[in-house]
Amino acid sequence: MNTLKKILPRAAVIFLIFTLLCGVVYTAVVTGAAQLIFPHQANGSIIEVDGKRYGSELLGQQYTDDAHMWGRIMNIDVSTYRDQDGKTLMYASPSNLSPASEEYGELVAERVEKLRAANPDEANTAVPVDLVTCSGSGLDPHISPAAAEYQVSRLARANQMTEDDIRAIIDRCTEGRFLGLFGEETVNVLKVNLMLDGILK
Repeated sequence: MNTLKKILPRAAVIFLIFTLLCGVVYTAVVTGAAQLIFPHQANGSIIEVDGKRYGSELLGQQYTDDAHMWGRIMNIDVSTYRDQDGKTLMYASPSNLSPASEEYGELVAERVEKLRAANPDEANTAVPVDLVTCSGSGLDPHISPAAAEYQVSRLARANQMTEDDIRAIIDRCTEGRFLGLFGEETVNVLKVNLMLDGILK
């Protein structure tokens, strides 16, 4: 009993100290440093123009019309969750289908058919794999330069622009390898589409 009386106050003090250090001090230092050094990234990498927010550079948005660049497949669900006001909440997730499954093959074939129909000038070009597959998160905002190039002729025609104009936009929205070494070059689909709409300059 005497041992317990000695241990409990010490344990309580240690608990409070580590709660303050790990839950308050550490959090405040990391948050403050992030806001100071990387404020754009720390606040969600939001694309904002004239006070209006159009989305995050880190989250994909679904486009299916001819005048906009298409991104990767998104598994969107609007039937499961609702907020406290009863409004539908949208969320996306990766596909759990096996690449060897028949259903997966049918989905890929359907997507290839849609891409072929939307981009008839690329009939002799293989459809880039990232345009017919889902990313790990289901919300990847990027596609490969090859996937962007595949859509150039359609975008030029639908937006009454030259193919060189479209490629110039793609170049401006292309992100290089991390530290010049890791990963691959990618194209941010949302930025391209906002430039096509004249929102981003």
